[in-house]
Amino acid sequence: MNKGIKTIYKELLFQVVMMILLFLLVAFDKKHPHFHWEETFFLLNYFLMALIVNYFLLPRYYYKRKFGLFAVGFCMVVMLGIVIEEFVLEQIFFPESRGTAFYFLRSLLDVLPLILILVASKFVWDATVNQFKVEHMDRMMAESKLNYLKQQINPHFLFNNLNNLYSYAIENSPKTPQIILELSSLLRYMLYDCKENSVSLRKELEHLNSFIKLNELQLEGKGGVTYETDIESDFYIAPMILIVFVENAFKYSLASQTEEIYIDISVEMRDGRLKFYCENSFDDEVNLKDIAGGIGLQNVQSRLDLQYPDAYELKTHESENRYIVELLINLDRLQQ
Repeated sequence: MNKGIKTIYKELLFQVVMMILLFLLVAFDKKHPHFHWEETFFLLNYFLMALIVNYFLLPRYYYKRKFGLFAVGFCMVVMLGIVIEEFVLEQIFFPESRGTAFYFLRSLLDVLPLILILVASKFVWDATVNQFKVEHMDRMMAESKLNYLKQQINPHFLFNNLNNLYSYAIENSPKTPQIILELSSLLRYMLYDCKENSVSLRKELEHLNSFIKLNELQLEGKGGVTYETDIESDFYIAPMILIVFVENAFKYSLASQTEEIYIDISVEMRDGRLKFYCENSFDDEVNLKDIAGGIGLQNVQSRLDLQYPDAYELKTHESENRYIVELLINLDRLQQ
């Protein structure tokens, strides 16, 4: 059974339940517990009028913002219901009492409230279905945007490291085999482990460690890198979030300095909160605006907004030729 048919069945069940409730409300006498079965035919008249409004006037006029035509059609339906009640049903069931005269106001007060209740129930159903559709579309758009952002990361990362590999290969550097090995490990991680929205934090940190080793080869005695972590518990995290900040630390340090490069990276976990710290040196006398900005930082900010809404805090600032990134993510709230 496809999804559309299921929705129709659910709506039909909802409308039947509403009709049963109205039948119990109108036809059942609480003072003398029994049903007034003649009221069933009056209710069927109201149900028929409501069906015309719900499945003809609403979709054809109201939902298409043709409010004038809808109002005219609604008034005609109500008048039709009154005519059927006054000149057909009352003549059959109450010929000597209610059927002896035409009471427009009384009939209007009989017909209009019940039709409005049934029309309101249709409004509630349609609004609920539309809300689910909107939420589904929002999820689909968020997932599509997230996939797009993740696809951007891999070529961005690969492009930078292939450039490095090319430089070492041209120089016949003995470091080339090690670079290929580390790069192969990272590519394997991206291809097989980063397809999901979250990965094991331990794997992510192993990946981060390999990335640091890969980029540390570029320092060539120009400075040093420290990397500390004390993660023991196995939480989950969005893949390749932390790597963007480390990549930028190496990029801007190497671009602005020829010596005394300093990069300090630490990751710790406290009470389900991941604290990431990355500090790198740079020379503020060098114009770093000429460096290709890439998509890294904008990308990671968008991914954090999508995957950790109201569950992260990102701070970046400069201090005495140091660029500092502090990221706090509440991983305890958003586990698999």
